[in-house]
Amino acid sequence: MFEPTEQGKDLCIHTGVVLRGANTREDEVHSSGTLNIVEYSFGKCIEWKPIEVSVVSENQDQDPEWSLVDTHTSRTRSLSEGPDSLGRRTVRILFSELKSIRVHHSGQQLVFMQKDGTTYVAFFQLLNAESFLNSLKGFIKFVKSKQDRYLYLVFDEVSSNLNKSFAELDIFQENTSDYVWKFVKNLHNHPYETTMEAFSKLADVWLYKEPVKRPVEEAVADLLNRSLTVNVPQPPVSVGSGEEYEVIGDPGLGILLPPRPPCPRGAPLTQEQWDKCKDTEGRVLNPETVREIIFRGGISPSLRYEVWKFLLNYYPWNSTNIERVELRKKKTDEYFAMKLQWKSMTAAQENRFSDFRDRKSLIEKDVNRTDRTHAYYSGDNNPHLAQLYDILMTYVMYNFDLGYVQGMSDLLSPILCLMDHEVDAFWCFVGFMDKVSTNFEMDQAGMKAQLCQLHNILLVTEPQLAQYLDKHDSGNMFFCFRWLLVLFKREFNTVDIMKLWEILWTDLPCKNFHLLFCAAILETEKSILMENRYGFTEILKHINDLSLHIELPWTLSKAEGIYHQLMAVAPQLPDNVRVVIGLKPLNKSSEISDQEDEDSSNGANNANGESNSSSTNTDEGGNIKFGNNEVSFERSLNLSYM
Repeated sequence: MFEPTEQGKDLCIHTGVVLRGANTREDEVHSSGTLNIVEYSFGKCIEWKPIEVSVVSENQDQDPEWSLVDTHTSRTRSLSEGPDSLGRRTVRILFSELKSIRVHHSGQQLVFMQKDGTTYVAFFQLLNAESFLNSLKGFIKFVKSKQDRYLYLVFDEVSSNLNKSFAELDIFQENTSDYVWKFVKNLHNHPYETTMEAFSKLADVWLYKEPVKRPVEEAVADLLNRSLTVNVPQPPVSVGSGEEYEVIGDPGLGILLPPRPPCPRGAPLTQEQWDKCKDTEGRVLNPETVREIIFRGGISPSLRYEVWKFLLNYYPWNSTNIERVELRKKKTDEYFAMKLQWKSMTAAQENRFSDFRDRKSLIEKDVNRTDRTHAYYSGDNNPHLAQLYDILMTYVMYNFDLGYVQGMSDLLSPILCLMDHEVDAFWCFVGFMDKVSTNFEMDQAGMKAQLCQLHNILLVTEPQLAQYLDKHDSGNMFFCFRWLLVLFKREFNTVDIMKLWEILWTDLPCKNFHLLFCAAILETEKSILMENRYGFTEILKHINDLSLHIELPWTLSKAEGIYHQLMAVAPQLPDNVRVVIGLKPLNKSSEISDQEDEDSSNGANNANGESNSSSTNTDEGGNIKFGNNEVSFERSLNLSYM
């Protein structure tokens, strides 16, 4: 953020606003400040300045305190203006860089989205956020989205004329409405002459009425496209049953998606329910019932220490209390035997073992920056960091083929925090890694296969969004890479990520439910991505900025609803989507192809010891390609630590 040398002129001031940038933890202390509309010589902007340190409060609701101020009134000075954090520095959003505004959390928040994809969230402590929008209307033009009533699109001042329809442009001498119909008719009969006539008129507007120029062909093509497609009514789909159905997928498939059923969330697994599911010797008699309850509402925090060991295959469901005690003793001995292997390695041995040195160095770096803002890992010489390091180093000895890859520390951190026991945390981590180990393979075949599967799901559930992504260099879905790699660890706070993980560990209602969860998030963000006309860079930034701003219960319900919609049309689904949700392919050749892809994503090697990853470059029926866009792939791997 640049610092202007001049003193800005305050046009409007509002107090009691907390501003949070991308990826700021909800449990951090934020500064409460003023949100102003300020005018500089280079243009107007929204400007936030901190006043005092306070904890975020989203539930206060008092009368608005907006006031127009005299142009000579000076702004309140901040008590802390250091540049080292968002909470203690001035933030400016130029009107010219503002893309859209979204009202969130029942009018208590405003989300500002810039053209480059940067997102800021303003928490209004003293009033409803819409009062700010009312004041902002006097300084900037924006319109409510037709697809999303909470989204407001900001008009670009430079190209405002080009954003108008023919009916709004005063460029024709005759009646505008008559001319539009005349244009459409002539375009059919004399396309070249009619287009050139419109070009000449529109060029005059662009050259003489607009302060900044761009190629006329680009401007006119954009305008013609909008003018001829805006407000075109689409005929409803008639299915004869009286119910409303939505056409989904490739129009050539003719798949009809039924209405999405409501999928309410339930209560977490209680101690009473857990006890009823076990016999007198401690065996869990009906694990499927337990999984159903966990999928519906998670697990009570006091039970997680015990139940997670079953979900992560540390304990067998049919084991008795006595058998689990013996198993824990055996696992403890096995753990310390592996730990002793790397602990007793001499410096001379390390010097001759480059792979070990590299992994040790990477673990040291990652441990020192993993969840350091969490109370369990905060402070210098924290003993839990030493445990985190020891567990990861021991995992290198347990699975040296995989070793350690950046991101694994993210998966271990909440487990150790919950277990608070080195051995228990290690074996639960092993069980977790068994589920997601293909995410960390060097050839990234498993990750690319999942991204391809996600794209295939969108082609069925959100074909318009899928086509938009394809046209904007994002059909490879690389912007979802971080979601899948660490299973949404960076997207939710500690409480929510524990609940999400235990729900996903149930493998209900189908395998790969995490991909439907991705689809649910993208469906929610569809209007923002498309109406802001985001390209790859902006999409990637916007998706990363969703961190800590995704509503877990609502997204889970939506994802489950998507599953039921797909199951309702299962016979019509293409095989590449059927396989993702755990159904057998209808085509035998697809079944063979799918098995090959599964073997590849599981790290299967050919007779020469080489990884069979070529088959994951595309998925049957999909249209995303890998290999030529590895730069984008690397850019999407945004795992910088906070």
